[in-house]
Amino acid sequence: MEAASIKNQNTDIRCKACFLRSYQRLFAKFKVPADIQSQFLEYFDVMVEQLVFESAPQVQRELNLKFCQLLGVDDLFREEKHLSNIEALSIYNRWKPIVINNSDVFKTTLRLAIAGNVMDYGACDSFDVESAISKVLQADFAIDYSDLLRERIKSAKKVLYLGDNAGEIVFDKLFIEFNFPSKVVYAVKSEPILNDVTMLDALQINMHSVAEIISNGYDAPSTILNKCSYEFMEHYNSADLIISKGQGNLEGLWNQHDPRIFFLLMAKCDVISEMLGVNNGSFVVLNGGHKIER
Repeated sequence: MEAASIKNQNTDIRCKACFLRSYQRLFAKFKVPADIQSQFLEYFDVMVEQLVFESAPQVQRELNLKFCQLLGVDDLFREEKHLSNIEALSIYNRWKPIVINNSDVFKTTLRLAIAGNVMDYGACDSFDVESAISKVLQADFAIDYSDLLRERIKSAKKVLYLGDNAGEIVFDKLFIEFNFPSKVVYAVKSEPILNDVTMLDALQINMHSVAEIISNGYDAPSTILNKCSYEFMEHYNSADLIISKGQGNLEGLWNQHDPRIFFLLMAKCDVISEMLGVNNGSFVVLNGGHKIER
């Protein structure tokens, strides 16, 4: 199947059920009073009607903003993000000496970076990072352009790396630290949205020691190019290689069909799994300019 013929998941109504589950978890977390729940659910119904017009990440952004406004909270996952970074740094400290002595540093650090994608409080209440690491180190990738990625890294003069989740960012740091001889620019979200990485997360894990950190200028859980800042777009347009982490960035960039982009992720939902033709829980290294092998 050609990339251009893949069904656009943005219109899939199954996203509504996923959104609803995530906010029901937040109702419980913040002990949201019944009247505030009702106000939010009224807004929820209005926004979800726009699923056929807007991308799923854009709808999620609007829902997140409204929920924060109603609660008077600016960061719904502040504590979880901080703890995720601490947990991941502990794993990083344990794995770094192992990586140094590994026979295939690229393969190992790439797999660890993808394993980190399991750290997603926007999709679930909890996750097992150690289990994900164990699984990804042994698994075959459902879509695998890792050899092409290895070659592109060697030849790239400038790399743009699009971050996804807190905690996961630490595994990105390990991957960057050992594999990228050229300049890497690491992009984060401009403001808190779900548990996506912000400048605060990047500074907490010292990402600046291996990459230049920039904001993409927008606060959707994705990379939506027509909403991003001029600074970000300058980096985007001048990059030789773009690493896109996670499902959200895939949703925003898939229709670009850009051979510079490599999507690294774990497929976590039926919509994305069907879009890619893989099973839920599969690990993916996909090049934006290539066919998907069925």
